[in-house]
Amino acid sequence: MTWEIINPHGQPSGWNDGMLAPAGGRVLFVAGQTARDASGAIPRSGFAGQFRQALANVLDVLRAAGGAREDIGRLTIYVTDLDAYRGARGELAGVWREAMGKHYCAMALVEVKGLVDENAMLEIEATAVVPANRSRG
Repeated sequence: MTWEIINPHGQPSGWNDGMLAPAGGRVLFVAGQTARDASGAIPRSGFAGQFRQALANVLDVLRAAGGAREDIGRLTIYVTDLDAYRGARGELAGVWREAMGKHYCAMALVEVKGLVDENAMLEIEATAVVPANRSRG
């Protein structure tokens, strides 16, 4: 089961303009995930540390539904400080490669005034299509 990448204006680097889901999968909507750790707290680990934990939380939900990172078709990342995001882009790229390998989905980045979780610098939500024949983990 593979996604069809849709890039009508050429090949972007590090993201896709659109992803067409494969037929026969189950759609999973992953609610916004912040950097909550196992204790339920959001550590003050800096932007890249919070990105690592929030992305891991997204992947935990995905695996619980029987999915894998390649099943993610879309991510929306909400940040409270666009300048902090830009300043950490090199480190964030490394975090992305650790968690996602070479899989790049359709993405959006949105700067927001604040998030519900205290101390959260970012929140990530995702949409995935999990193959119907894969069992839940």
